[in-house]
Amino acid sequence: MSDVTEHGTNDKDEDEDPGVRPAAREGRWWLRRPSGRLAQRVSGRLANAVAVLAVLTALVLPHELDLITATAFARIPVEAILAAALLLVLPHRARTPVAVALGAALGVLTVLKVMDIGFFSVLDRPFDLVLDWGLLADGYRFVAASYGGAAAVGAAAGAVGLTVAVLATGVWAVRRIARLLAARRRVVGGAIGVAAAGWLVFALLGTQVIVYETPARRIGLPVADRGTSHLAYDHTAQVGASLLDRQEFAELAAVDAFRDVPGDELLTGLRGKDVVLAFVESYGRDVITDPEFEPLVGAVLDEGTQRLAAEGYGSRSAFLTSSTVGGSSWLAHATVLSGLWVDNQQRYRSLVNSDRLTLTRAFGDAGWRVAGFFPGNTRAWPEGAFFGYDQVYDSRNMGYRGDRFNFASIPDQYTLSALDRLERGNGDQPVMAELALLSSHAPWTPLPKPVGWNTVRNGAVFDREAMAGDEPTRSAEEGLRSDYPRAVGYSVGTLISYLEARGDDDLVLIFLGDHQPAPVITGPGASHDVPITIVTRDQAVLDRIADWDWQDGLRPGAESPVWQMDSFRDRFLTAFQ
Repeated sequence: MSDVTEHGTNDKDEDEDPGVRPAAREGRWWLRRPSGRLAQRVSGRLANAVAVLAVLTALVLPHELDLITATAFARIPVEAILAAALLLVLPHRARTPVAVALGAALGVLTVLKVMDIGFFSVLDRPFDLVLDWGLLADGYRFVAASYGGAAAVGAAAGAVGLTVAVLATGVWAVRRIARLLAARRRVVGGAIGVAAAGWLVFALLGTQVIVYETPARRIGLPVADRGTSHLAYDHTAQVGASLLDRQEFAELAAVDAFRDVPGDELLTGLRGKDVVLAFVESYGRDVITDPEFEPLVGAVLDEGTQRLAAEGYGSRSAFLTSSTVGGSSWLAHATVLSGLWVDNQQRYRSLVNSDRLTLTRAFGDAGWRVAGFFPGNTRAWPEGAFFGYDQVYDSRNMGYRGDRFNFASIPDQYTLSALDRLERGNGDQPVMAELALLSSHAPWTPLPKPVGWNTVRNGAVFDREAMAGDEPTRSAEEGLRSDYPRAVGYSVGTLISYLEARGDDDLVLIFLGDHQPAPVITGPGASHDVPITIVTRDQAVLDRIADWDWQDGLRPGAESPVWQMDSFRDRFLTAFQ
């Protein structure tokens, strides 16, 4: 006869312990091995709980990182109530395919939420299903440049694996719940009714849970949640808007008051001047207004104002509202130069394939030699022809022989030194140069140290700092928030030092930020404003912009004007025409 009972256990051998008497063992239930049916019931109920938890978590998951707190998950998603009701009333044959479809949709929307979390954290906006796929490749290149090729490959593989796992989990979870609904129709039907009634009550009362709170700001989310439905609707509407944006942008680009102005009538107020337009990476408004950042960078700007005044320089400052946040610096460059609002890659591609007059091309038409210095570029850049540069310098032809500084591969001091060596003073023709200063680019470490301008040479003098690592005792957040203002302070301090060492009566320097840093640095709700400053020894140049009402000095104040970034080109050309 078999020793296995109807419960699937071997009463004769499996529970036997020579140190425990049978009578004692009967009273010690924890010593008995669960029966096969009991184990199956426990694992089934555990799987059901995991499936329900996975669905509810995916539905109430906020799509912004700052909103993800424990209280954010204490909400009732209307989508769960509606889907459960639908699966409950469907006939058996229809239930499984509908469950698969709903699970797949849940997986896709969850992946989209994760994409939004990343984009809001870096660019302060949601992922665009039409226009943003190319930015994933840019993100890969950033990781590869900053942390190495292996890290980039690992991150890409992890992202693909996570996407597949989320999609599979969504299908599995909803199918599991559909079977549970079919097996417990009466009980589940009552639970759905209670949940629906609770959702309606909370919706009518407008009850919220607080997920983010500071002395200046408080953010709540509704307990009666329908965020996933809004997410699906918003992204669907965004697809239509993005598809129509190309034509809208083309119509805007066709209107240009300076299109037919002869070159000899452009920029007459700057004749004979070298004009340098320097974009300082991540130089945003918060770095001079946030109480944590302002003491360092504010001191650099205030001291610089005094030092430059002693050298005969005057300066005026204000703010521009950038077309981007946290990255995609080329969109800000294009916005300033074209006088058009370029806030996505489709608009950028349309711009560089048009005949729009850029600020750089206007200088070229007016008789300047136009050069671009882009130390972050590592390959050919065909778009340079559209912007009208006579010469483009990048990491391959600037002569830098020092070690690389993460993504900010070449120190700003070397870039400015190369400007002097390669362009300024090399001929009778005045120079207009656009510079991308990258030492204040994330991850903001390691950071170069200023050296004597005559010692810069081929850049090997910076090798010691390039090899320095981060402080091992700091957390990632501490590192980001302390390194960011130090890096910006270095960049603007280097510009001030350049004016002192290499400036002259015929130099006009315009320096501005390209965008604010990522919201993980500024926090949610920060403006998109960046400082802009014009510095020169020629009072006549400053008189030309007197009606702009910009503030004296290198640091704009709270009352300084704020312009849209796309308005700068026309205002500048008008002032100096």
